[in-house]
Amino acid sequence: MTKTYRENDIPMRKTKTAKLSSELKYAARFEAEKARQQKRYCDAFALWRSCHLGICLRSRACRGDPGASLGKAVALASVPQRVQWQARQEILIVTPRNIGAPERAARQCMPIDFYAKRGKR
Repeated sequence: MTKTYRENDIPMRKTKTAKLSSELKYAARFEAEKARQQKRYCDAFALWRSCHLGICLRSRACRGDPGASLGKAVALASVPQRVQWQARQEILIVTPRNIGAPERAARQCMPIDFYAKRGKR
């Protein structure tokens, strides 16, 4: 039995909606990992010590808004660049090899990268 022209030669292409859907999924996964990464940095830099929220002090970990805490620390340069780089390297060392692309992209970001205005992430 011979295959028709369609079955032999034409590969299925992604439609625009499928492509848009995959881009939205990528963005959602990146944002979720970005929030977890910000929390990791807050805990690594012990930013909970200077937090005004009592729950952060009691639990000795960031329980409030890690984005705001980390952004303030980065803006005020209270965490030296060398310490930021060292924390990033420690996170990358324990990152599994088979992690997804959006998660890997978020984990490769330095703390300043979350707040710097750039055209592309």
